[in-house]
Amino acid sequence: MTHIAPAFDGTELAAAAPSKSRRRIDDYEAWVTEVRPVFVEAAKTGRPFLCWKVAEEHDLPEPPDQGHDWGRFAAGLHREGITRPAGYGLTRDKSAVRRWRGTVEVIEGRLA
Repeated sequence: MTHIAPAFDGTELAAAAPSKSRRRIDDYEAWVTEVRPVFVEAAKTGRPFLCWKVAEEHDLPEPPDQGHDWGRFAAGLHREGITRPAGYGLTRDKSAVRRWRGTVEVIEGRLA
C-alpha cells in the first residue's frame, strides 16, 4: 500500500505506507491483565515460544516501558511456574532473546 502526496510542482510522489504501530497501555497492571491470558494459552501448548512473536501474532499492546516491562512480565510468568526456559531465539534485529515453554503443571492443566 502506498500513500500519494502531491509535490509542490504538481506531480504526485508515491511513498510507502507508514508502519502499523501497536497500541500502548500506560498502566502496567492493566497491560498484564490483558496480555497474560494469551501467554498462558501459549504455555499450555507445550511448544517453545518467543514473547515478541506471540505479541506480534496476537496484536497485543505494548507495555508502558517497552525496554523493561517485557522482561519483567516474562520473569513473572517464570516465577509463577507457568513457563520454563527452553533455550534462546532471535529478535527481529537478530539479537538473542530467551525462548520459553510451558511447565508440566500448566500443560496438564494443574496450574494457571
